[in-house]
Amino acid sequence: MEGDDCSFPPDSSDDHSQRGSVASSATLSRAQDVLIYLFGDSAVHLTVEGLGSVSVQELGRSVREALHVPESAQDAFAFWLCSPLLDLQLKARHQPYKLCRQWQDLLYRFTLASEEDISQDEPFLQFRRNVFYPKSKELQIDDEGVLRLLYEEARSNILTGRYPCDPEHWTSLGALSLALEEGTGLDDAHFTTTVREKKLSSFVPAHVAMGSGGLFSTLRGKSSRQTGLEQNLLEAYRKISTSAGNAPEPTQLLHQYLNTCHTLPYYGCAFFIGEIDKPAQGILQRGKRKSVNVGICLEGVYVMDVKEKHVLLGLHFHQLSWDHSYPEEEGDSHILWLEFDGEEDGTPVNKLLKIYSKQAELMSGLIEFCVELKSGSEGGAAAEMDGEARSQQPAGQDDSSRNGRGGRRGMLRRQSSVLCSRVHSLNTISYVDNGKEIQRLKPKRAASFFNRQPSAAAYSAVQVTDNLEQG
Repeated sequence: MEGDDCSFPPDSSDDHSQRGSVASSATLSRAQDVLIYLFGDSAVHLTVEGLGSVSVQELGRSVREALHVPESAQDAFAFWLCSPLLDLQLKARHQPYKLCRQWQDLLYRFTLASEEDISQDEPFLQFRRNVFYPKSKELQIDDEGVLRLLYEEARSNILTGRYPCDPEHWTSLGALSLALEEGTGLDDAHFTTTVREKKLSSFVPAHVAMGSGGLFSTLRGKSSRQTGLEQNLLEAYRKISTSAGNAPEPTQLLHQYLNTCHTLPYYGCAFFIGEIDKPAQGILQRGKRKSVNVGICLEGVYVMDVKEKHVLLGLHFHQLSWDHSYPEEEGDSHILWLEFDGEEDGTPVNKLLKIYSKQAELMSGLIEFCVELKSGSEGGAAAEMDGEARSQQPAGQDDSSRNGRGGRRGMLRRQSSVLCSRVHSLNTISYVDNGKEIQRLKPKRAASFFNRQPSAAAYSAVQVTDNLEQG
């Protein structure tokens, strides 16, 4: 998450935010050893003077120099302050030491962790992908060191299930990882030996390697499942070996891995934790919630089921409106509201999804910042493309006749792929903008609930008469 999207609490050196592991001011005047962690179980060791006031910008120069990051790719990475409870992407002006002093305040504000967990949590500084770095620029990188840094981060997100993917994705990615580590010349016997020594979970997502089901089904099917996964990996590995002819260069394999990851719409997202309502399945099933990850990047917002490892809802920014709300009474939750087009029994409606999360404010701020970046960098190109599209329409056909409801986008696809939205499985509020209720909704509204929309949004509030003002 982007640390500067909300104001941090003021620095307080005498209260509970003072961390026991933080050095004294006298010590800070001397040179201190600092570890900047990387993905792939490695770190950069620096000796820093004036640690208490050193900024991310100053640390960045030292780390990029140590890692030999070329100037052309220096914007590809950012510093993140991370722990099991919270991740924050820092801006150039931030001072990591001071943020560490405020870490407990940040955890109280943006997480639901217990006091015991908060008191024991320790952040670490990590050098990793910048959420605002465009994928189009990443495709132009040829430096092997930079590509490996990006690869290690993407691989971690694939193996941990943070990036949901289909079998054809994780099979080809696992084979590419093996080729990068062991080369492309392994025969079948050495391939099997290597995979079993390193464990299957080093090449495919952990939930895939472990499988699901009860103890009996796990014991009975473990051997056959592992054999099947190994066989699929072997076939993908053979394709790499045969298609390359000569042994491919590491940069070729790294590009293939990252290009495959780029087909995942949530690649490069900042992730947040939250919950959504489960659809009611009877009186006893009401009020239950489902844990979700919310990914936000320059392209849009993606809500993913933590348990099932698939996408529940994916929306580009021009397809939604959004806002966040604070608790009004004790026991209420912070909420991120997403509003988008939908359908109820054949009737076009506006749908509202409530995401309960103490990070709702951060998510809303990041969406707004991404929308501004996109509108600034692509406004001219988008207008040009729109003009071309209009000029190619048949004579007499306007925007509203194209899809029948004032430029409303097509319905979200429902497929078996983990990448596709599952709107039918969401518990949303549906309404039309003249106040006619499809489901109970208070208060009744005559337009979009939120005014936070991209200026050229394709999303529109449902119209029931031609003279109603569009939300």
